[in-house]
Amino acid sequence: MLRRLHWLILRRLPGPFFGWLGTLMFLLLMQFLIRWLPEITGKGIPVLVIIELIAYNLAYMVVLAVPMSVLLASLMAFGDLAESKYYTVIKSTGISFEQIVWPSIIVSAVVAGGMLYFNNVMLPEANHRARQLWSDIRSKRPGFELQPGVFYDGVENYSMLVRERPEGTNRLIDVTIYDYTQGRNQQAVIKAERGRIESKANGSRLVLTLRNGQMHRPLPPSGTHDSARYETLAFDRHRIRFDLSDVVFRRSDQEGSGRSTRTMRTPQLIAQADSFETNLRAQYADLNRQVHDRLFPAPTHLPSSPPAAPPDTVLTAPSDTLRRWASLTGLSRTPTLSTLTTALQDARSLQSTLQNTQRETDWMEQRIRSYRVEIYKKFSIALACIVFMFIGAPLGLTLRRGGLATIGAVALGIFMFYWVTLVQGEKLSERGFFPPWLGMWIANLIMSGVGIWLIVYVVLDLGATPPLRRRLWNWLTSSDPA
Repeated sequence: MLRRLHWLILRRLPGPFFGWLGTLMFLLLMQFLIRWLPEITGKGIPVLVIIELIAYNLAYMVVLAVPMSVLLASLMAFGDLAESKYYTVIKSTGISFEQIVWPSIIVSAVVAGGMLYFNNVMLPEANHRARQLWSDIRSKRPGFELQPGVFYDGVENYSMLVRERPEGTNRLIDVTIYDYTQGRNQQAVIKAERGRIESKANGSRLVLTLRNGQMHRPLPPSGTHDSARYETLAFDRHRIRFDLSDVVFRRSDQEGSGRSTRTMRTPQLIAQADSFETNLRAQYADLNRQVHDRLFPAPTHLPSSPPAAPPDTVLTAPSDTLRRWASLTGLSRTPTLSTLTTALQDARSLQSTLQNTQRETDWMEQRIRSYRVEIYKKFSIALACIVFMFIGAPLGLTLRRGGLATIGAVALGIFMFYWVTLVQGEKLSERGFFPPWLGMWIANLIMSGVGIWLIVYVVLDLGATPPLRRRLWNWLTSSDPA
């Protein structure tokens, strides 16, 4: 009977898991498209590149959808078990909760192992390629779109207007072009009755051939003409070449740019954090040495009695003064002021060094926290699958008659609390309020506490007993007064 029960639970888990996973992925994908599709369209990006960009961004959607799908699947599987009264029957036979739930815990551990590999290997690479592809898309200018009756300024140093462009052809009718290649003050105006536009070199060059037109342009003063001139040229055919190399989409080298914390694998994050910590210790040691050398200079041979200094003697080095004199006793006013001025400059220099070191130290400590936070986050999100199974199994048995809407609302509330706690823990850890491990594990610790309480609630069958406050009240009212 127990084996049949295990098989029943394991058979009910995959359906809701993959069903909810697909639903959540679809919702997250729609949100991504609504937010970013306007930035992609209108630039002539190939369809395969758009599909590749969506595929890379599906990685972070998987990180969000898998733990919540585990929670929903466990709620539905164990909720159906309680609603069908099957759990009541098997509980009466003496089968404990631990004997029922352990196969589902093993399944959640397998899912967590897969998420651990995904978060440490596949997600950073997908984030890196998505970021690089986004950079290539944003650096691409919109494609050449010349519309009738609308000025087009997409080509540098040119502005074009056509009255008519027959659909499905490359012909242009009544063309006006403003040429600013010689500057705004010497712009040329080209008008033609008709023209033809052609694309060359895979769209990187554009050739415009004009027919039956005129060119009007001012000419600057020359050696024989002191005043400005105005030139008008008539032509039967005039050809203009435009450079559209920045309009064509080009893929850059994916390894050419540096990686951020979210595009690094765990060994890279650990190496970067260790490198910053080594630099930080070396900087602290160098700062301590500088401060010690300035405040406590190396002693030299001191004479038994200071010689009489001439009135105009100027001591420029404060360290020399400290080495030679234990105090300013015996010096005249001029060397005393010089020594104090030099010492003040030395103190200001030391203060500037301390401030610069403090800024560099704060920056390196912030980077170290960011690396540590990202390391812990990869593991905490993966292990959340096991935590959610610990919550979903007893909670599903407790809800009993909860329908799909109730299960969805409860799961959404739990996951929102978990995710908000995780995000806030990440921010507070990066700002130094929490240690990185605490900021990334506090959500799992809280959810684990909730799961333990739910397991105790189910194992002790607290739902079948009066609430604790009622039992306490009955005990107080039934006790005899002293």
